[in-house]
Amino acid sequence: MSRIGRNAALVYGIACYSIFFVTFLYLIGWVTNLVVPRSIDSGPAGNPLVALVVDLALIAVFGLQHSVMARPGFKRALTRIVPHPIERATYVLASSAAFVLLFAAWQPIPAALWQAEGGAAVALQAGSLLGFGIVLVTTFLIDHFDLFGLRQVFLAWRGRPYTEKRFVTPGPYRFIRHPLYVGWILAFWSTPALTVGHALLAGGMTAYILVAIRYEERDLLAALGEPYRRWRAATPMFLPRLRGRDRAAAPAVEA
Repeated sequence: MSRIGRNAALVYGIACYSIFFVTFLYLIGWVTNLVVPRSIDSGPAGNPLVALVVDLALIAVFGLQHSVMARPGFKRALTRIVPHPIERATYVLASSAAFVLLFAAWQPIPAALWQAEGGAAVALQAGSLLGFGIVLVTTFLIDHFDLFGLRQVFLAWRGRPYTEKRFVTPGPYRFIRHPLYVGWILAFWSTPALTVGHALLAGGMTAYILVAIRYEERDLLAALGEPYRRWRAATPMFLPRLRGRDRAAAPAVEA
């Protein structure tokens, strides 16, 4: 890659990451109904059947984008079109676009399934924010900058080859296989006011996570082999065992 190409890749990677980070912050407000001008439960309610169809389609678009683009075969095809250093940044940009489409086209279904008050409402709101915090912290444990494409473009800019991250078990990965997904599930389900629309999003995203794990773990087993197989066999998916044991390895997580 030429110097101009390396510079362009770095700018592209930084731009994709910046768009993602703003999108992630908006997602927090959108899910929690805090600060942002339009959230999951705000806006006029239309025909519930139409809203159901539209919202399910948006969740499906998000899930397909995440899962299809994360598969090794798609990555190989994509790098025949774009340079290797920006493959991950392109995935991040497409993920941000899927979220923006979700924000813009989501149809509220405001019928309430539960409405907490007082301390319970505060606790549930805090639980959602805690979930988003777990997601963010977990990305740093497994290398935030590699996960979101910055490491790749920075190495290319310096003219250095990309190397895969070492297989390790930082923090919660010693006890459960998917702390990042635990954070997402908590973020989506912990809410003081669960509307039908919010439950649809939380249920759809939870279903996507459960399906995505199957493909993710299959790909990681193929890439990492026996160390990953042993770690997966010894480590629960979501809830830690009462008596933990030291683990030798943990994957970089992607859906």
